[in-house]
Amino acid sequence: MNIAANVGPALALEVADADSIAELRHQADRCTRCDLYRNATQIVFGEGPVKSEIVLVGEQPGDEEDLAGRPFVGPAGRLLDRCLEEAGLDRRRCYITNAVKHFKFTPRGKRRLHAKPNAGEIRRCAWWPGAELNVLQPKLVVALGARALRAARAEGEADAGARPYPASGKPSACPGHHPPLLSLAHPRRGRSAPAAPNFRVRSAQGGGVSVPSEG
Repeated sequence: MNIAANVGPALALEVADADSIAELRHQADRCTRCDLYRNATQIVFGEGPVKSEIVLVGEQPGDEEDLAGRPFVGPAGRLLDRCLEEAGLDRRRCYITNAVKHFKFTPRGKRRLHAKPNAGEIRRCAWWPGAELNVLQPKLVVALGARALRAARAEGEADAGARPYPASGKPSACPGHHPPLLSLAHPRRGRSAPAAPNFRVRSAQGGGVSVPSEG
């Protein structure tokens, strides 16, 4: 069943055709759909159980993820682990991925600073997360922060007048999405959200999540 288009317009575009996550990952290893592959160390594909009911979607890999080839293993990943633990949800039961699969950065001396993917890069990369959702058929998709949500919904910064989540930092559901698309605030944003958010998002697994966006 093609469910990717129900999650957001960016994923309504043509997506990769595969019968399994393993097949998608093999295809993605050779991805040159945008220029981000030229400077990235490697592609960072999603990981997790193929029967997971929850898919967590970040914006793009960070520096540590680019080097390790795995999503959410850097600082944002450690924060994600803590939040999931407090929510009573086992990370190993979630599928974790990013809207953009290669690390985009600006060199600053020996450091590589995160750079925001542009609309064209997001559209080109939607080929992969859209296919992941079609294979996984999850019951809940969680956008980890505003940028991940905009990536799925094909929104630019200028479209963000209606915030995907309220200033309170509480989760916000996007109506009319099947599977449901949930947006959660990044706890490091300039809002008064606690360091370890204490709300829960109920899921088919009986747990909940409150999470960061980049990884």
